[in-house]
Amino acid sequence: MDTIHNGVSADELPGADWRKSSYSGAVGNCVELSWFDERAGVRNSRDPHGPVLVVPTSRLLAFVEGARERSA
Repeated sequence: MDTIHNGVSADELPGADWRKSSYSGAVGNCVELSWFDERAGVRNSRDPHGPVLVVPTSRLLAFVEGARERSA
């Protein structure tokens, strides 16, 4: 695949190494992450072949940091 864009099917990212949070429950209602150069992909763990939200890595990390600050 030449370009990775928002909404691309997870099936079009064969080299993606998807990781689920260690905080995920057994029910399966989680998101999974993968990293692509300077971008991150987020997908629904219940729909592993579905669309991927692709965002710049820096924005995803800023979001996570903000969530940590609010939960502290």
